[in-house]
Amino acid sequence: MLSERGVYGYSAVLMGSPILLKLFEHNEALVSRVFRLIKKYEDLLTVNRAQSEVMAINHAAGRAAVAVSAPVFALIKCALAASLVKDSCFNLAIGPLVKRWRIGFCGASVPSVEEIAALLPRTRPELVQLDQSAETVFLTQPGMEIDLGAIAKGFIADRVRDYLKSQGVTQGLINLGGNVQTLGSPPGGWSVGLKKPFSTVDSLVGTLLVENKSVVTSGVYERYFEQDGRCYHHILDPRNGYPLDNELDSVTIISTDSLDGDIWSTLIYGMGVEKGCAALRHQPGIEAIFVTKQREVICSSGHQFRFTLLDSDYRLVTDNIA
Repeated sequence: MLSERGVYGYSAVLMGSPILLKLFEHNEALVSRVFRLIKKYEDLLTVNRAQSEVMAINHAAGRAAVAVSAPVFALIKCALAASLVKDSCFNLAIGPLVKRWRIGFCGASVPSVEEIAALLPRTRPELVQLDQSAETVFLTQPGMEIDLGAIAKGFIADRVRDYLKSQGVTQGLINLGGNVQTLGSPPGGWSVGLKKPFSTVDSLVGTLLVENKSVVTSGVYERYFEQDGRCYHHILDPRNGYPLDNELDSVTIISTDSLDGDIWSTLIYGMGVEKGCAALRHQPGIEAIFVTKQREVICSSGHQFRFTLLDSDYRLVTDNIA
């Protein structure tokens, strides 16, 4: 536990990432309950160990529907809806490709063309069947695997925010390693750093100030490997099975719910700047910051945040989707 100007910081390692909780009062009992809540949902949703509700679904692929708990069913239903959007780059059924690429894990390598072709038919989200009344999930083809890694942190961050509210907390921040969710605001707002792609941990492109908002970033620099002089990142295109290739290094979404941030950061990254900006015109509650390979920072209207550019190597472009 660290204290700085009346803000108490608590840390742990969960979901394979460092977790940071900031509160304005020292309350070890509350913090312990929060970390147990995170661990509870991690145990339900993970695909990185043999036993979880999600892994039970995957193990039964092609054989049987699996009943799951209400929160897991609701999250899978939300992920499936996002996956079925026309030309969506969000895909809950992308598990076989994620497992083969192993980006961010030991043994990552580029699959052969034949391997990709064999795996793609197992990643079609329309083959996931949900039974609302029984709260069951059925992967209709053998070898299918769902992976909620692109959405789990946002879901958990929102549950932590709601729990803190229920405990009478009016100001706080939870950082789940890329998903930041805030409650209330200290004087001047919560300051969240925007990382500089492919740089040191502490190097920032800029900072944004938010109140009662979530900040979620999807970036190609978060997990990647290099082979034969080429960089392969973890944001896969479900349409062809390879890492998405466009003008972006990262997309940061500012929204009320971190779950929306998870979904929209993937959707918008897949769209690129022009199509992403067009889509955001119809989503007044969602704003974005694009960081391009050409070192441009493109902000939306900025109604829900204030951005300050810190790195002179980058150029700030504003009012792109106002």
